[in-house]
Amino acid sequence: MRATIAIDDRLFEEARKLAPVKTKKALVELCLKEFIQRRRMEHLAGLYGSGLVDLDVRDVEAFRSDDEG
Repeated sequence: MRATIAIDDRLFEEARKLAPVKTKKALVELCLKEFIQRRRMEHLAGLYGSGLVDLDVRDVEAFRSDDEG
């Protein structure tokens, strides 16, 4: 998807300094992936103890392999 967006210069520069990437596109993609991963983890943590989640080690590994792709 192609998009033109205005990003706060200070936020972008700070993220660029912290990220191990070389391009603007790679930085934006990395930030989106990390945001999604954090929200997924928060959602799963919220389900802890509710009885709705019954994961074993294989399930956790499957989640991890999904994030790598």
